[in-house]
Amino acid sequence: MKIIILIIMFFCIGAFFILSQNNLSLNSSENIDEFISLYTAWINKNLNNIGTLTGYIVKLDWLPKNSTKN
Repeated sequence: MKIIILIIMFFCIGAFFILSQNNLSLNSSENIDEFISLYTAWINKNLNNIGTLTGYIVKLDWLPKNSTKN
């Protein structure tokens, strides 16, 4: 449950940053359309970054090296 709350907070904070950085007020349909466009682009970028990070993690060698001495 805590993870879901953290994810929701992450997306809400992201929305607030997008609104403040672009000086958008959601009073007009043009601003709403621009916000939706920017927000979906931000979400897509985050998902791509998570996919890239996951790819790097999977490629890492997680097993210890065999260091037996003869």
